[in-house]
Amino acid sequence: MTVTNILLSGIVGSTAYGLAHAGSDVDRLGLFAAPTEELHGLHTPKESHVSTAPDRTLHEAAKWCRLALGGNPTVMELVWLPDELYEVRTPLGDELIGIRGTLPSARRVRDAYLGYATQQFRKLQNRGDGAPAEGTAKRIAKHARHLKRLCTQGHELYATGRLTIRLEDPESYRRFGEEVAADPEAAAPLLHEFEEKFARTRSVLPEQPDETAAEAWLRRVRRHFYTADGTRA
Repeated sequence: MTVTNILLSGIVGSTAYGLAHAGSDVDRLGLFAAPTEELHGLHTPKESHVSTAPDRTLHEAAKWCRLALGGNPTVMELVWLPDELYEVRTPLGDELIGIRGTLPSARRVRDAYLGYATQQFRKLQNRGDGAPAEGTAKRIAKHARHLKRLCTQGHELYATGRLTIRLEDPESYRRFGEEVAADPEAAAPLLHEFEEKFARTRSVLPEQPDETAAEAWLRRVRRHFYTADGTRA
């Protein structure tokens, strides 16, 4: 998969969280700018490119902004990575990192992170029968780790406006995964705990998203890549 005009790209997922183990996939996420000229035609360019071997997802700049403003936990990781996990950084990518604090809003972060955590809970419930096979147990443990991560990271972002990608105590997430693999319902108390934490916490984020900074950044991207032949200005 060849994608031009990549503005920002890095390693995300379990490697970034500190949860990777031998044999774990290395997930990459990034964003690119479609040549501005192509946005004016009858058929708009593809908004996302997804590949395997290596596992990589690239979103067009406008789509990435829409997802981030919607509180999407996966795309939000990209602008909060530790420096050593970035593989592509450009001046426009650094500008986006610079406005990352303007992207989240209280309602959308709460709904997105708790919503994704609840999805993980439903998945592990559906795959657990009290005596899971080895493969099923591994899947349940993985969903449990992600449930806990979504709760803790989402609440941090909601409460402080910051997002720490590298988990402070990865081993506690692994232990939690093993506990839930043995009994999927063991995840319910943690999910309820964080539902109550979100309800009690006064967020530092605005209740509704402010698109001003993202809109201004995206317009700078469009100007930068506007030439007659669709190449970089």
